[in-house]
Amino acid sequence: MQKDQFYPIWRVVRLFLLTRTFGNPRTIITKLMRKINLLDQLKKGSFRLLTLALMGYGLVGCQEEVVEEEGIPLPVLTLKKESAALEYKYLGSIEGVENVQIRPQVDGVLEEIYVDEGQYVKKGQPLFKINSQPYMENLKNAQANVELEKAKLRKAQTEIDRLRPLIENEVISEVRMETTLADYEVAKSSLAKAESEAANMRISLNFTTIKAPVDGLMGRIPKSIGNLVKKTDDEPLTILSNVHEIYVYFSMSESDYLYYERMKKDSTSKRINPDVKLVLADGSVYDKVGTVDASSGQINRSTGSITLRAHFDNPDTLLRTGNTGKILMEQIYPNAILIPQSATTTIQDKRFVFVLQPDNTAERREIIIEGRTGDQFIVSGESLKSDDRIVTAGLEKISEGVKIKPTEQGQLLSQN
Repeated sequence: MQKDQFYPIWRVVRLFLLTRTFGNPRTIITKLMRKINLLDQLKKGSFRLLTLALMGYGLVGCQEEVVEEEGIPLPVLTLKKESAALEYKYLGSIEGVENVQIRPQVDGVLEEIYVDEGQYVKKGQPLFKINSQPYMENLKNAQANVELEKAKLRKAQTEIDRLRPLIENEVISEVRMETTLADYEVAKSSLAKAESEAANMRISLNFTTIKAPVDGLMGRIPKSIGNLVKKTDDEPLTILSNVHEIYVYFSMSESDYLYYERMKKDSTSKRINPDVKLVLADGSVYDKVGTVDASSGQINRSTGSITLRAHFDNPDTLLRTGNTGKILMEQIYPNAILIPQSATTTIQDKRFVFVLQPDNTAERREIIIEGRTGDQFIVSGESLKSDDRIVTAGLEKISEGVKIKPTEQGQLLSQN
């Protein structure tokens, strides 16, 4: 037996597998075996093994042909119009509708603190007491000056009454009377000045008791009893906040503001919802809706943004001055086409989906994305329409023109 006539069976099978895509495998193997005269060398058992291998390939080939004819089984979504909202979020700071800095209007030693930090107080309720003794003495002194000036006025009036009959009887000249009347006017003015000073002293005395100008919650109290407080102090005694209603101040870019102004007046389906929501620091959404009721009226040149204000009710006083949150605006799409983000592919900054034709062949189609909500894209109606079918997974297995066997949640949609 010559050396080149010996060809092990496993090499035949290997050549068979390598050449299966280039023609009919049975024809290729037969020609190969004839060329090397392998049929005479095979033992009966080895020939049977090779025969079984060929039969197995035939079965596999038939199954692949069936799969190719039915298409690749992949999940498919039938599109329909549904309501969706495109969300815009802006970081905001929260303040009460009234935030009043409580400052002393007179200087003195802090004697009493009637309230505690965080306490809710009513308008007119006493908050602090400043030592009033110096102001009481000043008031007494001013009242004494008032009495003095009243006496001077009475004296001037008495002088006028004395001189009037003398003038009438021409005993003295009228010049004397003019001088006496001038003295009377001076005394009258001095009394008014003394009374004004006394009133100021009374006001200063009243200022030693500091009262709440509005209803609200007490802030931090940095001073303690015994500290000297002055009108010129940089830091207030506390800040009183009325938080039954709150303002949320937030900023948006100039382009966003122009879009917002256009869309809130838009009569089409893409209008901005006039009600806004508030996302709290813990990620939860506040249970009251608010409205945007004011803007700063001008663009900040350094940042290119504009500040707006949203108003919310806060009956439970859950929100306090200094809290932060995010304003959530929604653009309403009542008849939107939504597709999963996973159903898209990107080629050179363009988005595509595979749309099934009536014969279940895949067509790659470019889409126009108008926004994102959750894990879905809002697609322009020019790109896709209701009742279109798109492939949602296994996109790497298919290309243009490949036949698909639609499935949904593991079940076949079509047996075609």
